Amino acid sequence: MPDAPPEDIGALLSLVSAAYTYRINQCGPVPNGVFWKDSDGQILRYELLLQIIAESDLNAPITVNDFGCGYGRLFDLMDEHHLLDHGRYIGYDLSQRMIEEARKRHSDSRATFIESPVPTETADYSFVSGTYNMNFGARRDIWEAYIKTSLELLWDKTTKALAFNMLDNNTTERLDDLYYANRDMMLQFAMKLSPEIELIDDYPLNEFTIFVRRPEAL
Repeated sequence: MPDAPPEDIGALLSLVSAAYTYRINQCGPVPNGVFWKDSDGQILRYELLLQIIAESDLNAPITVNDFGCGYGRLFDLMDEHHLLDHGRYIGYDLSQRMIEEARKRHSDSRATFIESPVPTETADYSFVSGTYNMNFGARRDIWEAYIKTSLELLWDKTTKALAFNMLDNNTTERLDDLYYANRDMMLQFAMKLSPEIELIDDYPLNEFTIFVRRPEAL
């Protein structure tokens, strides 16, 4: 890592990609391999995100975008809960090595893994878990502009609902290389996407989750 993080978002994302590539090579396809502390926290985050799926879609042929998919653990969880019995999953990640690992672990025809910094396919539901956490101490304005642009692009590829989580700026436990978001700012941003938003923060992690739904899909 350089003495100071670059101010060019492309260079910042290259740093993030390199960090995750190193980590998956070091640890393998496990929670630590994508910088999660343990499996419990990883799964809790996913289960919260999945609560956005409408009851009418639980056995429907839904499509899902997983932005920052890592080695594809969300696909496994959705498969275990039979949420993709008739559906399709598209995972995106910056790291080519991470995508290679995800493809190696999943030969299922319902799962597609794409190395890309932006979503490329339209889906009913889009999920983002931990994707915006690591920023190597980048300037807040640069990183926040990137997050908002990224979420706008993802929203444009989402027909029903978007769910994402962020580390909470109110926490006293912080690491230098991570980004902690202001929840009021993120809620105001989410309301520009849709008037149908929901904040979830009643779970034992130093973060919050935001649901954004399209009114016409309710």
